[in-house]
Order: sequence, then C-alpha cells, then structure tokens
Amino acid sequence: MSAPKYLAIVKKIEELIRSGQFPEGSQLPTHRELAQQWATTPITVAKAYKELAEKKLIESFVGRGSFVSNHSQLSDVIRAETSEQERNLSILQPCIHQHADRLNQVFSQILTHGNDVLYGYVEHTGLAQHRVMGAKWARQYGLKVDNENDVVLASGAQHALTTLIQLYTQPDDTIAVEALTYPGILSIANLLGRKVVSVTMDEQGMVPAALNDLCQNTPVAMVIVVPSHQNPTAATMSVERRQQLAAVVNQHQLWLVEDDIYGFLNPTPIAAICNFAPLHGFHITSLSKAISPGLRCGYIKAPSTESERLAAFIRSTLWLPSPITFAAAAVLIYTGEAFQIAKEQRQIAIHRQRLAAEYLAEFTLFHQPDSYHLWLVLPEHWQADAFTLVAKNRGILVSSASYFKADPLAVTPNAIRLSLMAIEDEKQFIAALALLVEILRNEKGLICVYS
Repeated sequence: MSAPKYLAIVKKIEELIRSGQFPEGSQLPTHRELAQQWATTPITVAKAYKELAEKKLIESFVGRGSFVSNHSQLSDVIRAETSEQERNLSILQPCIHQHADRLNQVFSQILTHGNDVLYGYVEHTGLAQHRVMGAKWARQYGLKVDNENDVVLASGAQHALTTLIQLYTQPDDTIAVEALTYPGILSIANLLGRKVVSVTMDEQGMVPAALNDLCQNTPVAMVIVVPSHQNPTAATMSVERRQQLAAVVNQHQLWLVEDDIYGFLNPTPIAAICNFAPLHGFHITSLSKAISPGLRCGYIKAPSTESERLAAFIRSTLWLPSPITFAAAAVLIYTGEAFQIAKEQRQIAIHRQRLAAEYLAEFTLFHQPDSYHLWLVLPEHWQADAFTLVAKNRGILVSSASYFKADPLAVTPNAIRLSLMAIEDEKQFIAALALLVEILRNEKGLICVYS
C-alpha cells in the first residue's frame, strides 16, 4: 500500500526548506496555488501543511498564510534521542558510559545514607556545602572566587542563562552575542522578547573592538560569550582577549554573562573574563559537559552586590534546584573524582579530534586539539542545510551553520558543526566519519536532495 499523497508533499517541502529553496521566514504558496502546481487538491495540501506545522517546520496564521519557521529550534540542534540506524554527530555531551557505574554508586550512597536535609527546604538556593564545592570546581579552571556566598546554584547552565536574561534585562532590551552562537541563547531571547545583536568574531571569538563599536551606537544591556571551546566554532580566547573584552564591559557598564561550561577542556586554566570585570560579570559553569547532562548542576558566580538578588529570584521562580543531585556533585568534587572524570573526558576528546583530523584531512576544519566538536567548512558544491538533510537521510546527524546564526538575515556560512563525543562506540564513530567523507565527496551536492 502506497503512503498517502500528503506525506509525499510533506517530504518534498521539507527537502525544499532544508536545501534553502524555501528560506526561513519565506511565505509558502496557498493551498490552492500549490494544489494547482502539483496536480492535487487543496485538502491534500492542507493536510501536508498541518503535518509540517506539527513538525515545527512551518507556522500558519489565519488571514496571513503559512511561513517557514526559524531553523534554530533547539529540537533541531540537540537531538538526544536517535534511532538505532542514526549516528549522532550533533549533540555535545561527554562519553557517559565511561563513568556511569561510578555515578550509580554515588547516587546509591546518597539515597542510602543521605541526610534528611536533602529532602526538605533550605535557605539560599541550596546548601552552603554545595556552593563551596561549586566554587572549588570553578576555581580549578580559572575563576577567582573570594566568597563562596557569591555562588548561586541553578538547575544546569540553560536554567542559569534563562534566569540571568530574565532578571537583568527587560523586554526589547538588546543582548550582544557572538555572530555564531549557542542556539539555546537565541531561544531564550526570542521567548522572553529580547533583541539579539550579533558581534563580529575572529579565531579567538568575539572581537572587543566590534563590541565597543556596537555599544557606541546602540544601548546594550547584556553581552553573552562562550570563552572556551566556543559553540559552534571551538574558538578559545587568550588571557589578553579576555582582558580586552572585560575592559569594554567595564567601560560601558554592561552585564556580562560568561558561559564557561567547556573551560575544563583547556590544557591549563585560563583566567575567567569575570576576574577582570568583578562588578559586572556573572560566570556560569556546570557538570553537564564534564560528567553528565543528567546531573543538572549549574553554578553561577555573581558579583557580590548581586548574589542575594539572584538567589531571591531563583527562590521565587524555582525555590531551589534539587539538593540530591548537588549532593552527588559535591561528593565527586570533594573526593577529586569530578576532576579525574573531566580529565578522562578531555583525553577522549583529544583522541577523537585526532581521528577526525585524519579522516577529514582533505577538508577545512576549525577546532582545538581537545574540543568536543569541530567546525567543518563544506566543499563549494554543498550548501549547509542541504548537506544536513542528505546526511540525515543517510543516518548521520550533524548541525547546520544556519542553526547558530545570531542574525537571521546574515549569510549562512557554508559549514556544519560536528560533535565527536556522543557516539560512545569508537568503531561506530569511525564508521560515521567514513560515511561523512563519502557524502562530502559527492559531487552532486544540492542535486542529491531530490534523488
């Protein structure tokens, strides 16, 4: 039995969207127009559009028509659940199986012998001992913490970002971000009605002079940067670049959000930007990338003038992150196991980068020798969204450059981001790289979409 005709239309329109022929924000033909073009009925087209809307590829408005949705949906970028036939080179996470047994032991220990206080309400955003361990974790990787009371607990880095944007900016405020940035930031800003402005990048990330020029002409409320192993380009700022950026923050009295969740991957600690902007800087770190996304343990080091305000906001909105997960994190940090696990993950990343560099030697790559990911420039015969769709059809999940654009009107770089850690089995990882090379070499490029 053949599939319903409307599903064939869904597939064809999805291919046109992914290939860029129906770009973000463009209006689709009306039901009647498309029915005439493709020799079908308006009812069949309506069913197809309904399916596309449910897949969040288009949005339909009464009286206005149907439009292609923004591609920077987090569900597009972060594909945590995959089928057995798919190999995931899209999500950034550690190789969890390396230490899953130890995590089970720690949680078993806490649930068996844990103090009753873990099950009740506590002051601040969590127990003092958990904030002390958060400070210890952050200090290890370059952050200066004079007072552990300035550390506020959050349910992961994404919660920390949402909280800071919501508390320290207002609707229609301008937030400066890297020209290519983590889509989670764009998603939060869009949801809360904040304006995002992209700032030029170079091989070290955000360019301080470009941020300064923006601030001269635009009222900027906040700047958000990822200083180490930047997502998606893997750029890492030198100490000098961090000092220069802090100088701009101090001069214009901006709120700085330093999202340093990959700082543990640096071969030696690099001083945090917040060290040079202590009155304006919020430093975020977490255990999601180093140990496990499931822990949901985020740490915000706030300026001393802001820690109580920030803690009060979290109490009002969440009350407190789960003390049980922070108890597990505290055990791992106190015993030093967290740092050992982070070190082991970095060694895996180094090995995976070497393998990727070997298999992708003929292509242009931007990466650090110890990053979880790399930025791959596609051959000229490919276009980023088209390549992403073709790779998906071949069972390989990658992230198109279009997902990371801060300015939706900017030209999409002809590149993709590859995660090197989510595929646990090394043989499967190598097989994914080999298949990826086969697709990259395909001279048909865009024509492949319709084969």
